[in-house]
Amino acid sequence: MQRSLFNSDPTSATPVAAAEALAGLNPAQREAVSAPAGPILVIAGAGSGKTRTLVHRLAYLVEQGVAPESLLLLTFTRKAAQEMIARAGHLLPDASCRQVTGGTFHATANLILRRYAAHVGYRANFTILDQGDAEGIINLLKSSLGLGGAGRRFPSRRLLLAIISKAANTEIGIFDLVESQYLHLLEFLDDILLIAEHYRRFKISHGLMDYDDLLLYWRQLLRENEEVRAELGRRFQALLVDEYQDTNPVQAEIVRLLAAPRNHVMAVGDDAQSIYSFRGADFRNIMEFPKQFPGTRIIRLEENYRSTPEILQVSNAIIAPAPEQYRKNLFSKLAGGGKPVLYAARNEGAQARFVVENIRQLQASGLPTEEIAVLFRSGFHSYKLELELAAAGISFEKRGGLKLTESAHIKDVLAHLRVLCNPADRLSWHRLLLLLDKIGPKTAAGIIDRFPAPAAAEDAEGTGGEEGGAEQPLAAHLQVLAAYPAAKGWQQGFLLLQELLADLQAAGPAPLPLLELVLVYYQPIFQRLYPDDYPRRQRDLEQLRPLLAGYQDIRDFLADTALDPPAVNAGGAEGLPDRLVLSTIHSAKGLEWDSVFIIHLAEGKFPSGQAEDDEQYEEERRLFYVAATRAKRNLYLVYPREVTGMDRRPALCHPSPFLGEVPPRLLDLPAVGPPPATADPYPKRQLYRPRPGQGEASSEEGGGRQPAADRPLAVGARVRHPFFGPGVVVRMVPPSTVDVRFDRHGFKTLHLDYAKLETL
Repeated sequence: MQRSLFNSDPTSATPVAAAEALAGLNPAQREAVSAPAGPILVIAGAGSGKTRTLVHRLAYLVEQGVAPESLLLLTFTRKAAQEMIARAGHLLPDASCRQVTGGTFHATANLILRRYAAHVGYRANFTILDQGDAEGIINLLKSSLGLGGAGRRFPSRRLLLAIISKAANTEIGIFDLVESQYLHLLEFLDDILLIAEHYRRFKISHGLMDYDDLLLYWRQLLRENEEVRAELGRRFQALLVDEYQDTNPVQAEIVRLLAAPRNHVMAVGDDAQSIYSFRGADFRNIMEFPKQFPGTRIIRLEENYRSTPEILQVSNAIIAPAPEQYRKNLFSKLAGGGKPVLYAARNEGAQARFVVENIRQLQASGLPTEEIAVLFRSGFHSYKLELELAAAGISFEKRGGLKLTESAHIKDVLAHLRVLCNPADRLSWHRLLLLLDKIGPKTAAGIIDRFPAPAAAEDAEGTGGEEGGAEQPLAAHLQVLAAYPAAKGWQQGFLLLQELLADLQAAGPAPLPLLELVLVYYQPIFQRLYPDDYPRRQRDLEQLRPLLAGYQDIRDFLADTALDPPAVNAGGAEGLPDRLVLSTIHSAKGLEWDSVFIIHLAEGKFPSGQAEDDEQYEEERRLFYVAATRAKRNLYLVYPREVTGMDRRPALCHPSPFLGEVPPRLLDLPAVGPPPATADPYPKRQLYRPRPGQGEASSEEGGGRQPAADRPLAVGARVRHPFFGPGVVVRMVPPSTVDVRFDRHGFKTLHLDYAKLETL
């Protein structure tokens, strides 16, 4: 006969078999594993043995007589669930844990909906759409509804699906979502709503579900069918949920409905590591768990098995000022190490050199390269470092962001510069020709086939030196372009390309003038090709200016960036042998390295300048905490004191405000390099908006494009938007972005190509 679900008294004698499940646990872990029935929230600090606790909890419940088939383990990866169940099985003498139901939310939803599909209007043989299938349906609907099409700017199928999906997962209506996060698509709002509704109907009529539907229909089943909810409640007598801080509102409600009325649920997570709001994760879920489940027992796992005490002291100091958190103090019994290093580099180049020099020292000490990682807030923060690593011959893999030459828009720009330096580069010619409207692969290939064959090496030697050898072949290619019979539909763009190439040829080898010519030419093409997200991509293009500032000849820059890109690891924690890891912090969560560098810890870079309110600012703090707790023995915190702005002028850079909250006594402060060469040319300006409540943001002088108004925009100007009403301009970010604080709608970032602003 099965015993009662749990011992009601945690101090009561446990069966002898439970010794295995409790062996080797610290007091907090033992308390969590042996806790009696009821709602339990385990706040598992970084490196505190979260997985071990869940594994032993599973084994303990089975040892206590809970039928393994009545246990449900919900995780965020299938691998995690399989590993936990397998490890729990190893603690027991038989194979009973194999009967535990475990998997991701989506996989579990699929199993349940196959049985109860009729209750939500589906047959049991419904088909699950992957992203490619879903995007194909969106594209079909766009066509059938007469939306988009040749010559009309319209959101792509991928972006439309992303908006529909995010609205479902966050439970934010599409109208509010577009207003808050996709403001440049506001003019398409009615069409987006129309497509979303037709997409919903299409899936129902064809027996299809996408990933979001699995969760939505599972929740609907639990909400609307009391009999099914009771049946599932009897089947799953206890729930265990991993990474609860990463749940979205739909998943959190599923847990509540499934656990009722007994509320035998253990949620394990760490509020300090809630960093995925952009995916729909809701920080409120873990913070409000005790309210949703009255009588919750909160257990904190604070002993860290990963990092040295010195690293943990800094990590605790980073998260301590968070206004809302489950207070905990990570500690470690590991042998002490050195204090984390804080280094203020002279500029971005010096920052890269500091990292490379210290990596060399770590390698010389015998540390494997794959045990070193460099973490950063945004993918483009590593561009300068990538070049320095390549020059030093240090192999690396990059995660969570494209390498400089892998993003399509950067490739577009560089293709023009590559044909300037090497007119025989057919691949670059093909790319830049396909950028022209109405030129397809067949036409591009026909043009390229008319180009003169590359000169033999011995012929090139007699062309009058390196300069003459570079110019003459391009001139021959320009003659071919001029003689080619252009069709009426693409003649104008074809002529503009010829003019650009002639201007590039006459401009000389200095990189920045060449880049400016290409960017002016490329901008309208860029906005036509990437109408959905060109404001975001624009930041990548702007990073090219300071990156090229250190080069005297465009050929040197292209030679550095033409190195073979490293193989990208598909997401394993182990990394590739003998390769340094470069990673965004979001991609580094859950991983660990012996030595970690966190770079660009500067105001406006970290926290991101896009953190517009307190919630976003505090998530940036948690992101810094996650980065610091990835390190086992060595932690380096680095920032540049001078950066090259979009105007190519050097400007002083202040350290991240998060660094100012770490007591200096916890850090190793080595002698910094020489001071920046120049004073801040704009001493009174504030490049990034301060935290709400700390005063209005000052202006960055510069000009966005003028809207269709008689008077030019300027910081402090009163403006009116047709939807948001009146407001005041608080910042302008060249070339086409403006921040406005509206009287009724608060702070908004607008793109002047879309926003119809009237100057009052």
